[in-house]
Amino acid sequence: MSPLSAQSLRGDIFGGLTAAVVALPLALAFGVASGAGAVAGLWGAIAVGFFAAVFGGTRAQVSGPTGPMTVVMGAVVAQYSHNLAEAFTIVMLGGLLQIGFGMARLGRFVSYTPYSVVSGFMSGIGVIIILIQTMPFFGLPPAPGGPLGAIAAWPAIPATLNAEALAIGIASLFVMIAWPRNAGRLVPAPLAALAVGLLMGLVALGGAPVIGEVPRGLPHLVMPVIVVEDLPQVLQAALVLALLGSIDSLLTSLVADSITRTRHHSDRELIGQGIGNLAAGLIGGLPGAGATMRTVVNVRAGGTTPVSGALHALVLLALAFGLGPLAERVPHAALAGILLKVGWDIIDWGYLRRLRHAPRDKVAVMLITLGLTVFVDLITAVAVGLIVAGFATARWMEVEEMKGVEAIALPSPGVAPLSTETEAALSGSSGAVQLIRLRGRFSYASARQLTRSLARAVTGTRAVVFDFTEAAHIDTSAAMAIEELVLAAREAGAVCHVAALSGTAQATLSGLGVLDAVGARRVHADRASAVAAALAEMEGRAPA
Repeated sequence: MSPLSAQSLRGDIFGGLTAAVVALPLALAFGVASGAGAVAGLWGAIAVGFFAAVFGGTRAQVSGPTGPMTVVMGAVVAQYSHNLAEAFTIVMLGGLLQIGFGMARLGRFVSYTPYSVVSGFMSGIGVIIILIQTMPFFGLPPAPGGPLGAIAAWPAIPATLNAEALAIGIASLFVMIAWPRNAGRLVPAPLAALAVGLLMGLVALGGAPVIGEVPRGLPHLVMPVIVVEDLPQVLQAALVLALLGSIDSLLTSLVADSITRTRHHSDRELIGQGIGNLAAGLIGGLPGAGATMRTVVNVRAGGTTPVSGALHALVLLALAFGLGPLAERVPHAALAGILLKVGWDIIDWGYLRRLRHAPRDKVAVMLITLGLTVFVDLITAVAVGLIVAGFATARWMEVEEMKGVEAIALPSPGVAPLSTETEAALSGSSGAVQLIRLRGRFSYASARQLTRSLARAVTGTRAVVFDFTEAAHIDTSAAMAIEELVLAAREAGAVCHVAALSGTAQATLSGLGVLDAVGARRVHADRASAVAAALAEMEGRAPA
């Protein structure tokens, strides 16, 4: 179906309008939660939503402020509250980095992030949102110090809570939880919760804290400001925003692909998201990313092309000029009730329910990442999570790769691929020739175990044949381990022969000079020739 057809355009209009209705309360809530103000959330939704749709690579994706990006931006705003221009400069730099990621074609590498790291990180983000929204939920100012600061402030809640705000917060949270799915097709739960909270504040519970003054009209351009002394921290924060925004967006792109049966262009998506975040920073808006809930709502309402995402942003722009007086009266507790449910939904409950049955190393990675996300910081959590996940993967690779190693002194009944001639030669050697078969791929993960498991085999014999007939790949670490075995055999007085090298295994061993330790005369085209040459050399004849 052509993206310009009447049916497609009608679906995009419905999808864009519905996504805008869902995005409005979330944009206001995320803006308040970040500390930059409700209007910052709205302008962020407009800028990122429009430019990511126009320049991005996922047809039906809707972008805007998200929970993870808001958590990072909240930390940035808290650190640079004395100079918000510097905070929004970080947003611009994050956008430029995303554009650079896309131009460098790094989009496909995001898919290599282990699920256990993504799960722990996203669950940690959900926990953070819940923790930092507890104080506004009870009508109290947000506690400084992030999640730990919020927990430390809990003992003061009973004596200082605002009962009217608490009633509004409970009502908004209840609507978010109990809103019927069928009704959600006409009025999304976040909008219904916002309306209920606003109405309660206007009619009966006017003592609850509200958003307050909201700037009106077009936003003012923010000129980039960088203090040289702050440059390392600024670049670090921008990198966190860029990485998180990229991961968040491309994961949502995968969701969009699955429900639309299309394929996104990851590098183009990063460029579009980067342009959107650059524009958001320039107008004082929150950074954003692909938003899963808004994207799903858009597709279910009929959106199929970038027109729907761009239209959702234009609808928000139209609303922005008339919402000021009404947004000023929105109670903080109503937004907190909405965000508590958002945080709850971000937590990966599906994976948590499977913890008992999941591999222990993957569970450890997930829990470590979750804990560091909540109690340390986001970049440490991702970095440590990736490192620990790498160790766990390397351990699994070691076990699997070592299954392809076999040292044969005499023919074994279960060894089928040996030819009759080779079996006869090995039988005649009485164990003096050690055949080491290397099957499959070998990498850094198995390199150390390779030397340990074969050390005795290569030093307790007169001749060693390294058989690469079925070796698919040898990386640098594995090649150096093989060289170590060759040198150990030579020191023990054994001669070494190499059989059937080809492909990347041959390129790696040759390029690193490992074969120099063997000698060109002892490199053979097949296993039988290598065994025959080893036997001949033991009998005092020159190798073939």
